[in-house]
Amino acid sequence: MRKISMTLGLLACICTTAFSQPFKIVDTNQSDCYHNEGPIPAPAPGNAFYGQDAQHNGYQPAYQDNGDGTITDLVTGLMWQQNLYPGKYTYPQAVAGADTCTVGGYDDWRLPTIKELYSLILFSGKTGMNTQTSIPFLDTNYFDFRYGFEDIGERFIDAQYASSTAYVGTTMMGFFTIFGVNFADGRIKGYGTNTPMGEKTFEVRYVRGVSNYGINDFVDNMDGTVTDAATGLMWIKNDNGEGLNWEGALAWVQEKNAENYLGYDDWRLPNAKELQSIVDYSRSLQTTNSAALDPVFESSTITDEGEMTNYPFGWTSTTHGDGPPDMAYTKAVYVCFGEALGFMEMPPMSGNYNLLDVHGAGAQRSDPKTGDPADFPLGNGPQGDVIRIFNYVRLVRDVNGTTGMIELEGKENRVEVYPNPARDLLHIVLDSNFWENGDFALYDSAGKSVIAGKVSGNNLNLDIRSLPAGVYFLQMEKEGVRVTRKVIID
Repeated sequence: MRKISMTLGLLACICTTAFSQPFKIVDTNQSDCYHNEGPIPAPAPGNAFYGQDAQHNGYQPAYQDNGDGTITDLVTGLMWQQNLYPGKYTYPQAVAGADTCTVGGYDDWRLPTIKELYSLILFSGKTGMNTQTSIPFLDTNYFDFRYGFEDIGERFIDAQYASSTAYVGTTMMGFFTIFGVNFADGRIKGYGTNTPMGEKTFEVRYVRGVSNYGINDFVDNMDGTVTDAATGLMWIKNDNGEGLNWEGALAWVQEKNAENYLGYDDWRLPNAKELQSIVDYSRSLQTTNSAALDPVFESSTITDEGEMTNYPFGWTSTTHGDGPPDMAYTKAVYVCFGEALGFMEMPPMSGNYNLLDVHGAGAQRSDPKTGDPADFPLGNGPQGDVIRIFNYVRLVRDVNGTTGMIELEGKENRVEVYPNPARDLLHIVLDSNFWENGDFALYDSAGKSVIAGKVSGNNLNLDIRSLPAGVYFLQMEKEGVRVTRKVIID
């Protein structure tokens, strides 16, 4: 790969990275805890709803604006196109456009895979009833974003970004389908590229750089667990074998930890991005008669809404901000390992509904956390997404107890926080003098700065004894470089 014209400077130097894990999963950025209806204080171990997304410290989102129309993801090492094009592209146009893209002076841009594209999603987003009550599922401090073109008849949530990953099956009535991420409503869906209503168009954001991001390296440990050397995560080989509501799924994890399941007591319910990381997009019920999982895993089967054998949805620990204010946090994210079924009215307004694979195996949607599936006989939403509520669980744990530290080997912006969780003093170790005179701030989960100042020296010691327990974020910023760490105060 070559750069057409290169200008070296401080930012160019510090964005070159070396990673020990080729597939680092960026945290979802979800900082609040929830029960079935809305936000709650962080539950303690042993209590209901303990062990959800905000209570695990992963690799926090960290980006660098290179000042040339590109953004470097300091966790993944991927470089992204910062701005959107004036209009949307059909899928063939999106693929072809990469060959003529020269943003930042580079000529090796490509349409991202679904796992590369999903690395950008942030579940601090929320889909309200309009643009004014919504928050994009994307860091708009760094990336250009827009909602749908309502003036030409689009819905405001029509912000689907194309990936290069094609579904190995077909959706709807046999449509060729590619997967995309909707950064307006926080979902992965398969989209038919040619339909009776015409060619679908997509937002496009090209990527370059790291070539092996999203490629798993599974090892069967022969003890009921599977390690992914690419992500540093260990999984149970099979799921839990039965459908549970969201609270029940979180409780089942605690039960397994109490019994030291398979020799470990630090299992958790995976967050949305962790669970999506193990989807095998080369497999599906339609084409391999299997779940969309590598054969190293096992999966339960279910009898689906059409009385056919299928594979279950998998719960995640991530709450999905979606809907009117009184219902915005009543759903949690799941990943489809079988078909993403929906009840489609065909033809429209006919009253005739067909159960179809509307979004493809490997889609990410959401279900109510509690309730009765019988209350949704024709699913929910414009494609009639089936509502199951009782989904399955696949446990995960960190192989090496990762704290979310970003490994920037030999570079200038390494930041380490310990202990984490902390109670009295929070120690921040800075690996070089780069951060001298930079800014730091500790924010609570509501985004309020509780401690702030300038960096002096290579170590900071923050007195946190007066702060209530909860999830906080330490943010370091200097010369266009911003690094964030999740901090838990217990």
